[in-house]
Amino acid sequence: MIITIIGLGIIGGSYAKGLTKAGHTVYGVDRNLETIEYAKKEGYIIDGATDAKIFISKADLVVIGLYPNDVIPFIENNLSSFKPGQVVTDVCGVKECICSKATSLLKDLYFIGSHPMAGREKVGIKYADEKIFFGTNFLMCPIEETNAIAIDVVKQMALDLGFGHIHKISPKFHDEMIAYTSQLTHAIAVSLVNSSTSDEVVKFIGDSYRDLTRIAMINEMLWSELFIENKEALIGQIDSFISELELIKSAVTSENLDLLKEKFISSKKKREVM
Repeated sequence: MIITIIGLGIIGGSYAKGLTKAGHTVYGVDRNLETIEYAKKEGYIIDGATDAKIFISKADLVVIGLYPNDVIPFIENNLSSFKPGQVVTDVCGVKECICSKATSLLKDLYFIGSHPMAGREKVGIKYADEKIFFGTNFLMCPIEETNAIAIDVVKQMALDLGFGHIHKISPKFHDEMIAYTSQLTHAIAVSLVNSSTSDEVVKFIGDSYRDLTRIAMINEMLWSELFIENKEALIGQIDSFISELELIKSAVTSENLDLLKEKFISSKKKREVM
């Protein structure tokens, strides 16, 4: 396929690198000219520009690798550049705020929202690596109006990138589950790091702390948008987490060994099957 990727950050850059290796013709668009030049030099794309209009119309598949709040405005500002029959997808970690609106705007095209469950704490194309996708989950979020062509094309793209598990789910269910598995975990990691007031904590860090706080090295621009766009689902998950943490606190306060053991056994059994 001829593929145009809009936004060559860590995900867009990794898409470009992997899809080029898979034999596709890949163009890139980014607001940063240095990013375009780097992608061309490294062979991730054959050409690129800061103006999306130049390369949108060339593509069979357009991948929008922008932050959530930028996806719909980008489509609206470039509607005249898309052509009937194109497949369009995005990479955002929230879906309800995008899928229906994008499908409605791109009436003569085939849009489907998708979400690669992979990433890094680093930012920018210099950290692009297609290996981050190997064996991981890829989520597709069709709605009633989604054409089967979009599903087939984006599924093939995911297979070409090396994703190990491809799932089709509704945008609503996607956002509910991502609030728990991704957004809540980032909120916990950030809160854990920020809860320390001691300058000496670095002397006492071991593997458990490193494992729990790796994702606290967070992209503040992206994750602020993700949290706000999915706030209802995320707040519900935060409340559920606080309730569980309060049970642990209560058990420790009352020296309730039985309750502590019950909670530890429950979590162990659940984690073993994940």
